Amino acid sequence: MLAYIVRRVLYAIPILVGVNLITFVLFFVVNTPDDMARMQLGAKRVTSEAIEKWKAERGYDKPLLFNAAAPRGAKLTQTVFYEKSVRLFAFDFGAAEDNRDIANEIRMRMWPSLALAVPVLIVGLAVNITFALFMAFFRATYLDFWGVVLCVALMSISALFYIIGGQYVASKLWHLVPISGYAGGFDAAKFLVLPVLIGVLAGIGSGGRWYRTLFLEEMSRDYVRTARAKGLAESVVLFRHVLKNAMIPILTGVVVVIPLLFMGSLLSESFFGIPGLGSYTIDAIQAQDFAVVRSMVFIGSVLYILGLLLTDLSYTLVDPRIRLQ
Repeated sequence: MLAYIVRRVLYAIPILVGVNLITFVLFFVVNTPDDMARMQLGAKRVTSEAIEKWKAERGYDKPLLFNAAAPRGAKLTQTVFYEKSVRLFAFDFGAAEDNRDIANEIRMRMWPSLALAVPVLIVGLAVNITFALFMAFFRATYLDFWGVVLCVALMSISALFYIIGGQYVASKLWHLVPISGYAGGFDAAKFLVLPVLIGVLAGIGSGGRWYRTLFLEEMSRDYVRTARAKGLAESVVLFRHVLKNAMIPILTGVVVVIPLLFMGSLLSESFFGIPGLGSYTIDAIQAQDFAVVRSMVFIGSVLYILGLLLTDLSYTLVDPRIRLQ
């Protein structure tokens, strides 16, 4: 087990290096340090001296990937990529282009993101599994048919429709909840009710259909036919046997997204004015703040790799026959 974990961690290093390099190249293909300087200085006519001063203060005056003028051993280290990206492996995120500490922003913004993402995950999981079990129980009937139709219809609707429609109906017409905003403590509940409901509703289509497929696949196996031959009720077979044996793929989908809950929801946080990591990332992209963008991409990569590792380890809890070598 320990050797497996160490091996997976070592495999993650080149992946993270590659992700950092790709993010760096993509960002600076679209934006140059001069463009970033003009954006941050916020003036229509910025002198070249002001641009060079801004770049020198923030370390963007060096070559991006290769410094031909540097000494032999420093051609790769005296570059923007090395100075800005390599220190991320020590979780040193530095400061944003507006001089605010990125690590402190992450610590403050992760809690609103979790307050939104955790209820969506838990409630959505319960709703999707219940709906899928309902369709599987009444398989090959009109209830199952119209359930699948509903899932396809929900999958075909954009998440923006749910957000804008929910804000219009629940907030503007009925005045049930605020249309946007956020507050700390228990006051956050009134701002999170609508985003959570929309998040759950938007996931019913894909989640319900996927879980239904899992349950129907399990119901076609030999152990299910044996249980029915013994005279067990269909509800007992479904809940005691099918649901239990379908937990491995269910667990895969759940565990892999748990670390990513910290990253927040880009659309929901932006439209509902929730100061989480999702809206933080969107604001950084709009402001061409490479320091924040690279930090959020790096954290997302680390959390995704951690989720895959936790998924593999959780298999041993669900199925004792699985042993990690």
